[in-house]
Amino acid sequence: MLLSTTAIALKLGAGLLADRLFGELRRFHPLVGFGRWAARIEAGCRRVLGTSRRAGLVAWALAVLPWVALALWLRGLHPLAHWPVDVALLYFALGGRSLAEHARAIATPLAAGELSLARERVGWIVSRETAALDAEGVARAATESVLENGNDAVFGALFWFIVAGGAGALTFRLANTLDAMWGYRSPRYLHFGWAAARLDDLFNALPARLTALTYALLGHTRRALACWRRQARTWDSPNAGPVMAAGAGALGVRLGGAAVYHGRIEDRPVLGEGRPADTASIAEAVALVRRGALWWLGLAALAVLIEAGLSTLAGAPHA
Repeated sequence: MLLSTTAIALKLGAGLLADRLFGELRRFHPLVGFGRWAARIEAGCRRVLGTSRRAGLVAWALAVLPWVALALWLRGLHPLAHWPVDVALLYFALGGRSLAEHARAIATPLAAGELSLARERVGWIVSRETAALDAEGVARAATESVLENGNDAVFGALFWFIVAGGAGALTFRLANTLDAMWGYRSPRYLHFGWAAARLDDLFNALPARLTALTYALLGHTRRALACWRRQARTWDSPNAGPVMAAGAGALGVRLGGAAVYHGRIEDRPVLGEGRPADTASIAEAVALVRRGALWWLGLAALAVLIEAGLSTLAGAPHA
C-alpha cells in the first residue's frame, strides 16, 4: 500500500510540474482530435439512432470508452508502463497553466484600459455575450471562469487521478469536453446532450465540493463557508454553485448578477460578498487555484509520510 500511495504522490507532482512547465500543447492538441472524433460519432448516432437520450448515451460511450480502454491497455504493456502513461494522462487532463494564461491575457489589457481587447479575450473562455461588458463585467466574467475552471481543469482531474489513476483523469477530461460540446439545453441538444450533461454532473459532484472546501480553507474561511451555504443552491448548476460561491467568498468579491446569453438577459443570483470584481480579483483567483493544487500535492505527500510512519510502528518489536 505504501508503494501505491508513494506512486500516486510522485505522479501527482510530475503531472503538476509538467503542466506548469509546458502548459497545453500548441499544435496537435489531443482534445482537438477528440473533438473531431466526437463530432463524427455524433453524426453517425444521429443518423442511425436519432436525437433521443438513448442516442446521446450511446454516442457518449462510443466517444469516451475506446480511449479509456486504450489507456488501460497501454498501462498493462509492461510492469513499469503505468509510470509514463499515468503521468502523461494527468498532464493531458490538467489545464492549470492554460487557465492562468487566459486569465492574464484578459487582465493585462483590462488594467491598461484596453476594454475592447479585454472583452474579446474574455469571450474566448465564457459563453455569455461580451461585446457590451464594462470593465467590472469583464473582470467578473474572468474571475468566475477561473474559479469554476479551477475545478474542471485542475481539482477534478487530480481527484479522479487519485481515485482511478491516469484512466480516471482521462475519463473526467473527456466527459467534461463532451459536456462542453453537447451539454446544452438548446433544441439540438436538449435530449441528445442529456447524458453528457448528467454524466459530467456525476463526475463533478464530489470534486466540486472538495474544490469549494479547498477555496474556503485557503481564503477567508468563515465567509466562504457562509456564502457556500447560503448561495450555492440558488445557482442553476449543482456543481458550479458551490465552487463559485465558496471561491467568491474566499476572495471577498461579489460575482454573479445579470449576464447576456444568446441575446437574452439572465438575472443570475449574486455569489460571494465584498468588493466588485476587478483586475486584482482575476489574479487572486488564479493564485487561489495554484495554492490549492500545491495544497493537494502536500496532502498526498503527508499521506505518504503518515503511511510510512504507521508501517514502521506496525513492524516495530513489542517491548
